[in-house]
Amino acid sequence: MDTDAVIKLLQQHFGLNPRDSKVLVVGLGSTGISVAHYLHKLRFKFAVTDSRDKPPLLEQFIQQIPDAPVFTGGFDEMAFQVATHLVVSPGLSLNEKAITKAVAGGAKIVSDIDLFACSVPGPIVAITGSNGKSTVTTMVGEMVKAAGLRAAVGGNLGVPALELIEQHADINVIELSSFQLERTTVLNATAATVLNVSPDHLDRHADVAEYARQKQRIFKGNGAMVLNIDDAIVDAMYELDRKTYTFSIKTQADFYIAEQAGGEYLMYEQSPLMPLSALPLEGRHNAANALAALALGTAIGLPMEAMCESLRKFKGLEHRMQKVAEIRGVSWVNDSKATNIGACIAALEGYARKVILIAGGDAKGADMNELAPVIKQKTKAVVLMGKDGPLIGRVLKASNVPVYFVDNMVQAVQTAANLAETGDSVLLSPACASLDQYKNYQDRGNKFTKAVLALV
Repeated sequence: MDTDAVIKLLQQHFGLNPRDSKVLVVGLGSTGISVAHYLHKLRFKFAVTDSRDKPPLLEQFIQQIPDAPVFTGGFDEMAFQVATHLVVSPGLSLNEKAITKAVAGGAKIVSDIDLFACSVPGPIVAITGSNGKSTVTTMVGEMVKAAGLRAAVGGNLGVPALELIEQHADINVIELSSFQLERTTVLNATAATVLNVSPDHLDRHADVAEYARQKQRIFKGNGAMVLNIDDAIVDAMYELDRKTYTFSIKTQADFYIAEQAGGEYLMYEQSPLMPLSALPLEGRHNAANALAALALGTAIGLPMEAMCESLRKFKGLEHRMQKVAEIRGVSWVNDSKATNIGACIAALEGYARKVILIAGGDAKGADMNELAPVIKQKTKAVVLMGKDGPLIGRVLKASNVPVYFVDNMVQAVQTAANLAETGDSVLLSPACASLDQYKNYQDRGNKFTKAVLALV
């Protein structure tokens, strides 16, 4: 899309133009920097602010755009007062005092996803959910490539959305978080899905209902909807006048699992697509992810044969049900990306026999009582660590599952190794965020992998 057309859309939707607008980019992380580069290219007047004294990417940013005003070490009141528009990092709450005051004074909130939606001419596939969104986003990207088309894949996953523009892709596949969606107003995806909703980010959202409302914003517009009918909250998002594809691993839907001669198959309507056993991923929840990806691909017209072939080759993502090793007959699985209760439950429910679970971290205000029934059913022992390990331990008291408390990952792996017998699986699926002890979930997963490999 040419620059004049983009600016015309920005003016139409947000009153945003290079002549009159003064944009304040709030937060100098990867998203904020992508926004700054975008505004710089379109010759907008903008400044950047960050509450931290020395954001990690500050020096790099100053070298790249040396003339941009930068305010660090707190939110400068004057910078907010003169701003006509704010682009706020998803990592920052919109309830920050400086932000609410600026909005009350007339400043408009615009998201990087809004800017992206006004700037790409090709179809957008948008994916959100409490769990599985990175896997499904990657699956759809691989399906697009298998169909011989150019795919740009990013958003909440990896590359910031605005950096995808330069790829001039045939189809843009973006993962979106609730924080991105809560500040996005003009996204009209060609196909979109909410994969599932389970308690998460309740330190930022008032309750699960409010969290679900933010997720539902992905369906604004008139594109095709892909709905998980196994999830009551998602199923209730159905809109009568929209093209809709459904998926389920429990019952018949547009995309579902059914017994055929020789075993279970992924199905589309009455047609078997491929054996479930041909999907090279652990856990039944990954079958649901595959069905969702097939539905999204169908919604944008990808050929079924190419999609199924890409699924047969899909090896999964790091830290998501990733088999690290098999040592002395014990399987070790890294699911560090399970940063909430729903992800942990999905991982456990994918096992036919009981596992040894390593869990704990920062529960982010979630009610851990929801974990107890599935842990009782699916685990032979639980090893707990981190800030809210004791919280999980308390809700498991009546479950009669043996619980062990440790201080760090090395101790967790050693404890699990002492408990495990040939044929067992040890699953790191924390049900909690990682920031109480680690840089991020990747760091946590890497520490797990290192400790497991040290057992050899």
